[in-house]
Amino acid sequence: MENFNQTLPTWFFLNGISTVPLLKIIGFLLFIVMYMFTLAGNCLLLITVRLSLELHTPMYFFLSSLSFIDICFSSTVVPVILRNTLSANKSISVRGCVFQMFFSLVLGVAECILLAVMAYDRFVAICKPLHYNVIMNMRFCIILAIIPWIFGLINSFIQVSITWQLPFCRSHHLNNFFCEVPAFLRLSCRDPWLNEIAMYVAAGIIVLCSFLLTLISYVFIISTILRIHSSQGRHAVFSTCTSHLTVVILYYGTLMSIYLQPRSSHSPETDKAVSIGKTMSILYTAVTPMLNPIIYSMRNKDVKDTIKIRLSKKSNHSNKKHGSKTLSKFRRFTD
Repeated sequence: MENFNQTLPTWFFLNGISTVPLLKIIGFLLFIVMYMFTLAGNCLLLITVRLSLELHTPMYFFLSSLSFIDICFSSTVVPVILRNTLSANKSISVRGCVFQMFFSLVLGVAECILLAVMAYDRFVAICKPLHYNVIMNMRFCIILAIIPWIFGLINSFIQVSITWQLPFCRSHHLNNFFCEVPAFLRLSCRDPWLNEIAMYVAAGIIVLCSFLLTLISYVFIISTILRIHSSQGRHAVFSTCTSHLTVVILYYGTLMSIYLQPRSSHSPETDKAVSIGKTMSILYTAVTPMLNPIIYSMRNKDVKDTIKIRLSKKSNHSNKKHGSKTLSKFRRFTD
């Protein structure tokens, strides 16, 4: 039996986007723009739903939950990428790495299951419209919103616990932009078969099951849409469903490409697989949270109309206030 050095390193070292100065600047600007769009878009959606009574429905309740997850998810990962892009010191403490891994797993799983919950909500709304308010009552919606967090916490606790039981004696340089389980399996000098089984089981239960439930919901939804006689009504329903399916395919596709890789992909020699994994990590941690509010809000008539009404009311209120101030100044002048 081999003896490994079980001493846990104090620091790990993450990758930057590039070593070329020009590409560093371009990468930094690209990531900071995506991050600002993520914060602005999701915060706008949260505020709009919060302030508008017309949007206090189950669909927008789940959309608000998704926006909150996206803000937290992106904030867990992107600031570290931004720092490492320009900084010469790309180290991260073990504690920082543990926290980042734990919360990114919680939020990633929560979003994964929440997308399936949102598909179920659309299934009930389209296939059982007369029973929608009875089925999707507030108590049931809160339960459905809590379930993703419970699964996320349980899975994250298990994955993080067994990952940090591994001996890391190959290198302290993590070939990734942030602390992620598959990247750590490549550093272990012990066969991480237990970690891989746990990862595959979790991915199979959570990602594949959520994806299948979403697909099943949309099979029923599409069959119901095709029976709608009005082409205008059919187009409106298709528009909403297409938005959700776009997010689902992008998010589930990137997750499955990372966490359901074949065993050989976890060896340090497979540079191509590592590069693909890093690209996919960027997609689901930085790109998808930015696209979600754009896909859901900019293509959603209710949200756009609500934002326009709010902006016009604010503009009218500002104009009236400015007009009253001008009138009072004029009166003082004439007096």
